[in-house]
Amino acid sequence: MAHVISLWDIPSLPVKDSTALYPVRRIFCVGRNYVEHQKEMGGDGRETPFFFLKSAHSLVPGGGTLHYPPKTANFHYETEMVVAIGKGGRRIHATKANEHVFGYGVGLDMTRRDLQQLGKDHGRPWDFGKDFDEAAPCSALVPAAKLGHPARGAIWLKVNGKERQKADLSDMIWSVPEQIAYLSAHYTLEPGDLIYSGTPAGVGPVKPGDDLHAGIDGVGELKVKIVPAL
Repeated sequence: MAHVISLWDIPSLPVKDSTALYPVRRIFCVGRNYVEHQKEMGGDGRETPFFFLKSAHSLVPGGGTLHYPPKTANFHYETEMVVAIGKGGRRIHATKANEHVFGYGVGLDMTRRDLQQLGKDHGRPWDFGKDFDEAAPCSALVPAAKLGHPARGAIWLKVNGKERQKADLSDMIWSVPEQIAYLSAHYTLEPGDLIYSGTPAGVGPVKPGDDLHAGIDGVGELKVKIVPAL
């Protein structure tokens, strides 16, 4: 059947050591999932996990240049392990959750912090603060068949060569299997869904000209350069 407008390319991520691509359906992001980051954002304790979404079209596959976005004066980085779902399901038990994971990557949940705060202050959604063009850089994915399922290992970010974030995956409040279990109780997870699994403390602003270098031990690295707005 014909379409009334031209179809767009499916947002996709590269897969390490493969010419095949991983097509992306949805991007779920968990908030405040490391203890120290929860504290710096005003939280306290192991609260019920909460999620927001980004459009798959906000992906920046493999990193590279990232344009400073419009309508913000407080553009922040958040380094996260990205979980790629390979097998869908609903009401997935945490003990079975790893069976649904295709692989893992390194991502940046870029945030227009001032617009996010404006939404919070007025009891409005965060969409303008979190979901915008080039808001979700992500490295190539490493299949779990090669990597396993990392539950510990350093996660870090350097800005212009200076360390800004440093923690361990084991510092997550809600583990990846627990996140999958919680999400799948509210949504039917599908192959192609990504989960940005939370960021450590140390989030902060960047400006045009800044170089971001993120990494997770055993998973990979991601480099991004902030360039002037379009």
